[in-house]
Amino acid sequence: MDVVRGGPADVPAIMRMLDDAQDWLASQGRTGQWGTDHWSAIPAAVDRFTQLASSGTVWLAVVDGTVAGVIITSTTSPDYVPPATEPEHYVSLLVTARAFAGAGVGATLLAHARTEARAAGVELLRVDCYDGDDHRLVAYYEKQGFTPIATFTAKNGTWPGRLLAQRL
Repeated sequence: MDVVRGGPADVPAIMRMLDDAQDWLASQGRTGQWGTDHWSAIPAAVDRFTQLASSGTVWLAVVDGTVAGVIITSTTSPDYVPPATEPEHYVSLLVTARAFAGAGVGATLLAHARTEARAAGVELLRVDCYDGDDHRLVAYYEKQGFTPIATFTAKNGTWPGRLLAQRL
């Protein structure tokens, strides 16, 4: 698996991964996180991910020429979580293509994000995630070395979230 720099041109691949992940979540009865309407069919969502890919740092995990996952990091956090009190790298998006689920793609991309943050002299990596249903996503990030530091709600109070941090 290689990790290569991506950008706005990769938004179509990102949207496909998000749609596939959304289908899988729905098949598991876990629609609270992303609902059932494909984000690729929602212009505002495509615009949001295009903006993330344009303003953040995009890294793609590639296996035999196929995009297996993506991480987008930023030096600022979204407005729905408390701001950091020191410089940070913030994971704005982490998604793995379903064909590569369980292959360590997310862990590889998070390790790369840690390396990039350290190289920039940053000692804090933060991420937020959905904290509803079975809390599996929070458990995943804890397994990756993150510590929960705050809860929040987004989308007019309908989306429970958890903010996690990792000292580098």
